[in-house]
Amino acid sequence: MSSVLPVSPVPLGAALPRPAAARRKKAQARQRWINALLAGVALLFLTLFLFVPLVSVFVQAFAKGVDVYLDAITHPDALAAVKLTLLAAVISVPLNLVFGVAAAWAIAKFDFRGKSVLITLIDLPFSVSPVIAGLIYVLVFGLQGWLGPWLRDHDLKIIFAVPGIVLATVFVTFPFVARELIPLMQAQGKEQEEAALVLGASGWQTFWHVTVPNVKWALLYGVILCNARAMGEFGAVSVVSGHIRSQTNTMPLHIEILYNEYQFAAAFAVASLLAGLALVTLVLKALVERRVKAELRAQQAAEAGA
Repeated sequence: MSSVLPVSPVPLGAALPRPAAARRKKAQARQRWINALLAGVALLFLTLFLFVPLVSVFVQAFAKGVDVYLDAITHPDALAAVKLTLLAAVISVPLNLVFGVAAAWAIAKFDFRGKSVLITLIDLPFSVSPVIAGLIYVLVFGLQGWLGPWLRDHDLKIIFAVPGIVLATVFVTFPFVARELIPLMQAQGKEQEEAALVLGASGWQTFWHVTVPNVKWALLYGVILCNARAMGEFGAVSVVSGHIRSQTNTMPLHIEILYNEYQFAAAFAVASLLAGLALVTLVLKALVERRVKAELRAQQAAEAGA
């Protein structure tokens, strides 16, 4: 009878057979090549569609010299556009901040009838074109709209005036704060709020000392995005503004008018202000994300130590 020799298992940690080690090295090399290729494609895409246009804005802005640049951004029409843009942002961002916090708190912490409808309404500006939103405001508040005769009789002007621009800006920007807070509040749950209430804290004390500190960085992140969209909005504001110089032109609308009048240096000069705003927004966004990641790592380390 032939005896079967026992096969001893390969000890854990021992070297793999040469064919298996070679296959693993080949797979790792292939993965490195794939990663390098994807990174190169992404870098090429960013260079062509982000960095080159951004640099060209500043190059074209200073193409005719610093004096022309300064004259363009200090022109009365440009200053009026900057002031109106800042005014629309100053009004719309705090309103969206209040709405976003209230909506996120209600959705994440409570169950009520119509909750799904509220979530759908928050996402509405993401699915509706800004131009359509502007047309809706014209149909409601315009001279021939539903409320037009009443507004005319009471000498109130919304369309082709500052209130219409503010309303359009509020509409297109109100999801940003709420959408940043809702997932975070849902993930955090409501145990801490319930514990604070059990310990005798009032509703406002619970909100200010428990809820807000837990979402402060997401809140700041949403405000940054909301402000950037408010200052750069074009579609809805273009419909309701009327393009009246020094009165209802925001910065994007003023850039369009200058470009259509072949004042390219002035158009790019004003555009450089918006581009600078975008760069500042990216820097603030990166700082907030880094702070959030640092706090998450510290929290995970504390939980692991406990």
